Amino acid sequence: MGTDDKLRNSAQEMGGKAKEGAGRVTGDRDLEAEGKTDQSAASLKQAGEKVKDAFKR
Repeated sequence: MGTDDKLRNSAQEMGGKAKEGAGRVTGDRDLEAEGKTDQSAASLKQAGEKVKDAFKR
């Protein structure tokens, strides 16, 4: 996994957690759901990168 990809995925995951938390605090269910979606997308990207790395070896 490239360092750049790893950092981008981590940043997206942290941003998703922040959105989810902000949505929970303000009662904005759409923002909370968007945060969860961002976190899921980041996790899927990380899994895809790990699969690519496994096949490169």
